[in-house]
Amino acid sequence: MKVAVVGRGNVGVGLADLWEGAGHEVISIGRGSADVSDADAVLLAVPSEALAEVLDGLRSIEGKTVIYPTNLLGVAPPEGFPSNAEYVKSRTNGPTAKSFNINFASLYERLGEASCTPSNLWCGDEEARDVVERLNRDAGFDPVYAGPLENAAAQEDFAHTALVDGVVSSMGPFLYRYAPPDRF
Repeated sequence: MKVAVVGRGNVGVGLADLWEGAGHEVISIGRGSADVSDADAVLLAVPSEALAEVLDGLRSIEGKTVIYPTNLLGVAPPEGFPSNAEYVKSRTNGPTAKSFNINFASLYERLGEASCTPSNLWCGDEEARDVVERLNRDAGFDPVYAGPLENAAAQEDFAHTALVDGVVSSMGPFLYRYAPPDRF
């Protein structure tokens, strides 16, 4: 699969490395203008405040499967949208998902040390399922569907609670697992 990774921060670079290691062709793009017509999927790993500008600079993104991993930390989504993921969908008119926003990019290199496969919540359009779940597995996660794209704001709220207000303050960066008891 050809994946355009927009953003060269921890999430973008970390996932690009994992996906290349799994055999995907990754096109790394900064925040500048770029053509993503050859991509099967696009990861928009850019800060919320840069999202509109980045989308303005991407050509041929219309109809592509887009994954938006960034959380709203201290920034509101564009007016009229409960989440940036829903804003992204309005701009791209393609299958859209919220994923990779609750795991720490600083731990991507250590996924192989886990005694079981860590989970990764995602919500989004059903049409995005095959791509999102494959990219989750190929990155080393067990994808867990959290409902339609309308749940993106709730998933971001959960991420804020877990990452900023809760667990991380007492334990530091962590991985998580959602599974029935027989799969632990």
